Amino acid sequence: MNIPQDTILKIREKFPILNRKVFNRKLVYLDNAATSQTPRQVVEAIDNMYFHTKANVHRGVHTLSQEATDMQEQTRRHIKDYINAESIEEIVFTRGTTEAINLVTSSFGEAFLHDGDEIILTVMEHHANIVPWQLLQKKINIKINVVPINSRGELDLDVYRSLFNSHTRLVSFTHVSNVLGTINPAKEIIKIAHEHGVKAMVDGAQGAPHLKVDVRELDADFYVFSSHKMYGPTGVGVLYGKRDLLEQMPPYQGGGEMIAHVSFEGTTFADLPFKFEAGTPDFVDIAAFNSALDFIEDTGMDIIAGQEHILLEHTTERLVNEIPGIRIFGTAPNKSGVISFLLENAHHYDTGMLLDKLGIAVRTGHHCAQPLMTALGIEGTVRASFAVYNTLDEADAFVDALKRVNQILS
Repeated sequence: MNIPQDTILKIREKFPILNRKVFNRKLVYLDNAATSQTPRQVVEAIDNMYFHTKANVHRGVHTLSQEATDMQEQTRRHIKDYINAESIEEIVFTRGTTEAINLVTSSFGEAFLHDGDEIILTVMEHHANIVPWQLLQKKINIKINVVPINSRGELDLDVYRSLFNSHTRLVSFTHVSNVLGTINPAKEIIKIAHEHGVKAMVDGAQGAPHLKVDVRELDADFYVFSSHKMYGPTGVGVLYGKRDLLEQMPPYQGGGEMIAHVSFEGTTFADLPFKFEAGTPDFVDIAAFNSALDFIEDTGMDIIAGQEHILLEHTTERLVNEIPGIRIFGTAPNKSGVISFLLENAHHYDTGMLLDKLGIAVRTGHHCAQPLMTALGIEGTVRASFAVYNTLDEADAFVDALKRVNQILS
């Protein structure tokens, strides 16, 4: 796909932070898998609400409360359409992907899991999709089975199929690896689970920002993602769940808003989705997330994915051809705009620190995926990750800076 650079430059104008300097060098921000930058229209939406429409949502009869409620619920409707959910009752607001997974772990676990049951995860999972299940394991004697990867960083689906038995209750997997960039065949993975009568949850933290997500086409039972990786505010996440499952699951937390009637003799709970939304939500940032979704749709997922793919191919080719001994982890033909690598004689932390001195922002470490690092036989990597506002000039600046760092550390 040929994307005119004028189009990307116009997109960049919406992100003032991209004009700043770091160590007197122009910032090249390549840490988008951790969090994306935020366009001006989202910040303006936050500013406008704080100055003109700040009041607690739901239950209020006065004008400001009604307006704030309408703005929050407009975002819920927008998300429902964005991922093609069947109803707004299937859209639950959380503080992020992590809380959404914890909600499912706790509530689905209480409703559907018992001693001796089994779940399936993959070796490429983020800690957010591992640790909550281990915490549940301390309460319920469940078994966690793990799908391995091949040398390209793709899931071994033959092993995956072999892990099912009469005790399997749930499959939970990442749509896109935050380390390898591998785009997993989510629809096929879910179909296999359903053939065994098993529910499936997708960690879409790295999927929703880069792919068109249709939860009904995927047939996902749960799909979770975060605003801050989608050009939106921090502290906002989304749990999509099929209505029949959410109705059977008990509340995750107790408090205001999630109740229908409270007495000391007993409490009844609110209807979906409010049963899972105890307390005052981050209604300002939820409302502003609507503007981030507008930005994505106005830009077009074809442009977003297309630009990221151009940057991925261009940068990977230069790295392989121009930096001797570089090791790139994740070479699946179907991958997103993530490059995790190690220089031959350098620690990942040193590489990242020196790149920062040259104005290049990358992520170093285990990326909250230590089991994957163990499987790869390493402690961590350097990770460069792209967004639609990154340019080929920035990709070249990154490669040139890395060549300089490699010379220093060799």
